[in-house]
Amino acid sequence: MNLPGNGTRTRLRTAAALALLPLLALTACGSGDGGGDPAVARAQVSSAPADDPVAGVRTVDAVAALLPADVRKAGTLRVGSSVGAPPAAFYPNGQDKPPAGQDIDIADAVAKVLGVKLERQDASFETILPALGSGKYDFGTGNFGVTTERLKTIDFVTYINDGQGFAVKTGNTTLTTQVSDLTQLCGLTIGTGAGTTFEKTLTAQKGVCAAAGKKPYEVKVFSETGAVTTALQQGRIDVVMSTINGLRHQAAQPAAQTAFLGEYHRLDVGFAFKKGSPLTPALQAAVNELIKNGTYARILKKWGTTASAIDTSQINPAEHT
Repeated sequence: MNLPGNGTRTRLRTAAALALLPLLALTACGSGDGGGDPAVARAQVSSAPADDPVAGVRTVDAVAALLPADVRKAGTLRVGSSVGAPPAAFYPNGQDKPPAGQDIDIADAVAKVLGVKLERQDASFETILPALGSGKYDFGTGNFGVTTERLKTIDFVTYINDGQGFAVKTGNTTLTTQVSDLTQLCGLTIGTGAGTTFEKTLTAQKGVCAAAGKKPYEVKVFSETGAVTTALQQGRIDVVMSTINGLRHQAAQPAAQTAFLGEYHRLDVGFAFKKGSPLTPALQAAVNELIKNGTYARILKKWGTTASAIDTSQINPAEHT
């Protein structure tokens, strides 16, 4: 999501670009509600580690040969990239500079193994999957979790195992333990991103509180990281549901004043393709090459996501239950 321009256009594109990203993960973008705690804003700035495990990656001819002939001839792959939150993808030096993060490094390393260049087109999270079907992008990245619903129209090549978790403001006494059952949230206000697996999970299970004879929880949807962070700090929401890695990363930043409550549901995360894409075998082989040669482990260590490592990349695995 490079967001060139200024004034109203920049604000509108920024709002769209940050929608549906792993909320509460640290990002350099501001609040969408026009305000916020300056301390929170400072906490949102995150620098990128200096090491570069991608630099030494070389083309592997046997893997590159799996690409369709027209792609090999063109030498490029168009990727729709959702950028906004570490450790997955963010702008450590401003939106006019290159993005960084785990997803950026893995995609760049895959391209090197395949001997192609990436034509990265920044896009808002919610627009990428529909655009794959139209051929606008060859594949998409954006911490897309593999779900049964998405598998109906999208092919995936997995590269990490992330998932859903919860976080609260530091010092919160209402919710202090890992959430293993959504009835623990009854009577609370939960902040999350529109159109995400988090919103869908919360919406689908909203009746659990009534069934347990408890007050229903309320779901508030936000389109910008800064807005949900401010809402949590100001007490307008009690808890946030987002990615495990994003929430863990934020909780490690003292200025963010959040506490990670642990994992709720794991999901495989993968590169997304239109259904039936001929690119998936090559991308899968490239990820597995990175796993085999150690580059993958070094990338995850760089971004503090080693706990999300996979042993082998898969095409269209079933959703975790």
